[in-house]
Amino acid sequence: MTKHDHHVDEFFMQRAMELALLGIGYVSPNPLVGCVIVSEGKIIGEGWHQKYGGPHAEVNAIRSVADKGQLEKSTVYVTLEPCSHFGKTPPCADLLIEHKVRKVIVANVDTNPVVNSGGLHKLRTAGTEVITGILDKQGRDLNKRFFTFVEKRRPYITLKWAETADGFIARRNFDSKWISDEFSRQLVHKRRSEEDAVLIGMRTAQHDNPELTVRDWSGRNPVRIVVDRFLRLNDRIKLFDGSQKTICYNVLKHEELNNLSLVRIDEEDFLTHLVHDLYRRNIQSVLVEGGAQTLQGFIQAGLWDEACVFISPQRFDDGIRAPEISGVLVTYDKVQNDWLKVLKPVAR
Repeated sequence: MTKHDHHVDEFFMQRAMELALLGIGYVSPNPLVGCVIVSEGKIIGEGWHQKYGGPHAEVNAIRSVADKGQLEKSTVYVTLEPCSHFGKTPPCADLLIEHKVRKVIVANVDTNPVVNSGGLHKLRTAGTEVITGILDKQGRDLNKRFFTFVEKRRPYITLKWAETADGFIARRNFDSKWISDEFSRQLVHKRRSEEDAVLIGMRTAQHDNPELTVRDWSGRNPVRIVVDRFLRLNDRIKLFDGSQKTICYNVLKHEELNNLSLVRIDEEDFLTHLVHDLYRRNIQSVLVEGGAQTLQGFIQAGLWDEACVFISPQRFDDGIRAPEISGVLVTYDKVQNDWLKVLKPVAR
């Protein structure tokens, strides 16, 4: 492939990734997928996977093509290998073969054992030219939740907290309102809308009494999770109001109440059992919002994939120290009055 072709392929694949992102918060546990159909250098169709259980990106893109006769001479750019199996929808590889598309260009091979190269094999066997690995690194990042879920058999775990300029996460009385500014809090609500679940510890639930919903952004509310090992929380807190699906992990009992699941897990390797249970429940990503002890537990267990730390210009001089974490600095950006630092673990 010529250098020129490579840049053209990257251009159209980038557009497919932009489309894929439109499905964030709606398609889990499926991956984010975008599709662009090109004929004679022009886009003739586009689509993305819009919601779980709905048509896949390739289906939506083909439906958008006005003249289906152009498909035989077209190139299809798709962010993830077309599926080859019957799930909630028929195989997309079969659909592309049916329309006799000339070439399929893919960013990432689907590492889900149910698919894993099966779609590519089908296409090649049918005589379709297939190219993989275009913007593969960007594609892995786009579907970081999905790839973590299928490869590590646990949710993608993001840690989030706000700390003062002198390194405190709360005052001595556990009061943490409001360390970050209004704009930073809006970004947190946006992130909640993108994740399957949001998790806090018992003390945060007790002292902050949060709703853990999406109020300052548009989107779905995540599943709410609280760690209350000995079931000490008052049943009148907002988390137990029955308005959203909520899971309370503890070491005492199982019980199903009004939109609330009490789930007993072993104290030994508590967090490992917790994330395995979330995997079993098809929860692909979790935002851990506190408090300090809960966050530090995930850090010490090595159960995190990303940390988002908001740093406020405020100073407390005393209080509860922010978690101690080391990792690779990904970004460090100004967010109105605050700074947002994003870290990832050192590769092992």
